[in-house]
Amino acid sequence: MRKKVIAGNWKMNKTLAEAVQFVEDTKNRIPANDQVEAVVCAPFLFLPALVEKAKGTDLHIAAQNMHFEASGAFTGEVSPGMLKDAGVTYVVLGHSERRAYFAETDETVNKKTHAAFNVGLTPIVCVGETLEQRENNETMDHVEAQVKRAIAGLSDEQVKQVIIAYEPIWAIGTGKTATSEQANEVCTHIRKVVKANVSEAVADSVRIQYGGSVKPANVKELLLRSDIDGALVGGASLEADSFLQLVEAGVNE
Repeated sequence: MRKKVIAGNWKMNKTLAEAVQFVEDTKNRIPANDQVEAVVCAPFLFLPALVEKAKGTDLHIAAQNMHFEASGAFTGEVSPGMLKDAGVTYVVLGHSERRAYFAETDETVNKKTHAAFNVGLTPIVCVGETLEQRENNETMDHVEAQVKRAIAGLSDEQVKQVIIAYEPIWAIGTGKTATSEQANEVCTHIRKVVKANVSEAVADSVRIQYGGSVKPANVKELLLRSDIDGALVGGASLEADSFLQLVEAGVNE
């Protein structure tokens, strides 16, 4: 059985005091079990404080991005080693907002995925289609290409550890959500892509999240689907009680 992963992506929100208070309010209320992992993806500035605050609990802290180089003249960037040194365990890569606003490409996502493994970070790799691509029946081909490029050159063991987050771009922050059937259909295809390009054993192990206007009201229906192993959640993860409801849905599904 694949362990669910509920990851709250705060994006560019909260002050340090608000972030610390969130962790204080949630860290001891995360269900201790082998069914779900609870992850908070916070802005860079907050990471050391949140890692320290969450130490010894079942709440994991993630970064929202990183550079693929270990060091160098990259003003404003953060390296994989810096994140590892800060105590981070996960990193989100290739989010559609990074691709749309900051020129992320399939090539840079692949480089970052390799770089994450080089320092022992678990990458959460985002893929997903635009509304135009969905309406033109291009969803499967587009997502398949993104997945293949993201995992290119990884070992079987590394692909097993990658968390793939399927986020239809048209459902991010819009209030629109893919139906559980639509979401599962793409997640099932992603698993088939991994099987065809790596192996059936790896495909059976890799965890695939759904993201896009996930909230407590719809998360359970999504998690009941065969190939959805968690959620990457935006707005509904900003409040402690809402985030905890999402995590509890992963335990109780």
